[in-house]
Amino acid sequence: MADPITVTAAILVIGDEILSGRTKDRNVGYIADFLTAHGIDLKEVRIVSDDEAAIVAAVNALRKGYTYLFTTGGIGPTHDDITADSIAKAFGVPIGVDPRAKAMMLERFAEADLNEARLRMARIPAGADLIANKLSKAPGFWIGNVIVMAGVPAIMQAMLEEVAPKLKTGVRMLSETVRAELREGDIGTELRAVASAHPEVMIGSYPFLDDVGLPNTNLVVRARDADKLAAARHAVETMLAAVRLKLGR
Repeated sequence: MADPITVTAAILVIGDEILSGRTKDRNVGYIADFLTAHGIDLKEVRIVSDDEAAIVAAVNALRKGYTYLFTTGGIGPTHDDITADSIAKAFGVPIGVDPRAKAMMLERFAEADLNEARLRMARIPAGADLIANKLSKAPGFWIGNVIVMAGVPAIMQAMLEEVAPKLKTGVRMLSETVRAELREGDIGTELRAVASAHPEVMIGSYPFLDDVGLPNTNLVVRARDADKLAAARHAVETMLAAVRLKLGR
């Protein structure tokens, strides 16, 4: 059987308000869950300010490295919403009011209400496909492998639903969690040996405090192949039992 195709993604969050802490990002976690459910590996997340040079540099770097780049923020009606212009510059294409985007917005706004500020939301880089927005009608867009969405969480989620059927997807990652009943430092060496013996499986170690405030560890085993996942989990459980016995736990 041929190896499954790996589909990868990055997220670029755009906005001074995120970097200042004034607005708390709620989109990265949602997109990460969405991508995982669709068999797409999220590999990188960046946050940049409302600065054209920073946006262009980040877009050009990330779109070359991954199957998809998802951006959020900076496509509203105000002067600092410069994402669309910056992405047009990154792709080297012109930008202007798109008749399709304007028609979408006329479903919500009267012609007289489409002032200069609102029409900024209909400015789309040449060659881009539109992403419908059932909530506020102002669309996102998709150019090359870059998917440009709003920063408002509800609107971003609506746009993500629109693009979902068009995305390439890979084999979904399977995941199982094993509670160690040991501290992370108790099992570091042994866990390294298990991970080395199962190179096609990802094993993560996550310390936490249990219900009575004592240190404990969750080990998360992840793989796309169910048999390899089961074998690695068994190895982890065997290792934990041996360490607990050794420590008299």
